[in-house]
Amino acid sequence: MASSTALFRLSILLIFFLAFFTIAEPRLVLHSQMSTSTQGEGSSLPKSGIDCSGACSVRCSESSRPNLCKRACGTCCLRCNCVPPGTYGNLQMCPCYAALTTHNGQPKCP
Repeated sequence: MASSTALFRLSILLIFFLAFFTIAEPRLVLHSQMSTSTQGEGSSLPKSGIDCSGACSVRCSESSRPNLCKRACGTCCLRCNCVPPGTYGNLQMCPCYAALTTHNGQPKCP
């Protein structure tokens, strides 16, 4: 009786580990694919550096919610590798920045 209980617990533990590695492995593969794809030609991430922190500090300097503005601007800057000049407008200078939207279809970038 004790051996059947131990065998049952061992089989449950084995099922748990198999389920865990089945779920964890695709994440590892996706992570490795993402790290190699950022170096390719068709990458959406920037290849050359831009000082997103500095550019967004200027862009958000007159915002009523500067921390929120800088967070959104930073995300947009990393994706587009540009920030329009000035504190407002000038979106034609960076079409990618102007095209990003939230889930509700509202402009994402300040």
